[in-house]
Amino acid sequence: MSRKKILLANWKMNTNYNEAVTLAQEMDYERKAFAGIDTVVCPPYISLKGVGNVFAFDKSPLMLGAQDVFWEQDGAYTGFISASMLKSLAVSYCIVGHSERRHHAKEDDKTVGLKAQALLEAGITPVICVGEPPVVYEAGSTREFVSEQLSVALEQVEDPQNLVVAYEPIWAIGSGKVASPLHVQEVLSALRAVLEARFGAERAEAMRLVYGGSVMAENIHAYSEIEELDGFLVGGASLDAQKFAAIAKNMK
Repeated sequence: MSRKKILLANWKMNTNYNEAVTLAQEMDYERKAFAGIDTVVCPPYISLKGVGNVFAFDKSPLMLGAQDVFWEQDGAYTGFISASMLKSLAVSYCIVGHSERRHHAKEDDKTVGLKAQALLEAGITPVICVGEPPVVYEAGSTREFVSEQLSVALEQVEDPQNLVVAYEPIWAIGSGKVASPLHVQEVLSALRAVLEARFGAERAEAMRLVYGGSVMAENIHAYSEIEELDGFLVGGASLDAQKFAAIAKNMK
């Protein structure tokens, strides 16, 4: 099955409102670079409306994504954002389970699954992140670790009409280190097996798998031959429109 390539920009806690709008305009200016690729931009919550307005006004092919969500639809949950709120802003994708959320907000695999299910119910595609810390990588237990992360999360998911899984080794995020192509292939194959066990081979084959961790235009060619790889989740390099566009160009 041929799966369309996908490229996601995670701006994390960077850019104020005005900076985010300007960066969105700069990215849209580079739109030709993203032709044929599903390109998703995930700004901070406060800038979702502004970035979305840029894309809507310019009839941009770039899509709006969010960095997190809460699993309840409404209620007394101060400071949280629901999937229906994101949907009202035309958010198409949402990251859940990023290692920084797992670390700083103490999120576990079940919580990640609850968030993914809430997004699916709202018609938003969840991007479920998994990844191992250095001690697990050094012990050679990555496949078992991330497979367990994904398996537990998927126990909460009923009907995955659409799903993206992102492998982001914690030791590579923002470090300048990158996982070898062979390592990424082995991990993605293990994640595909988890999807197949949960949803069957046909549905699992349609779901996209991406890699993240110090991704730059200069190093993605090394991953071009990985059969299971469908794209990238980009952090720091997505804060520069030209660098992000260069990554897209090198994916083709």
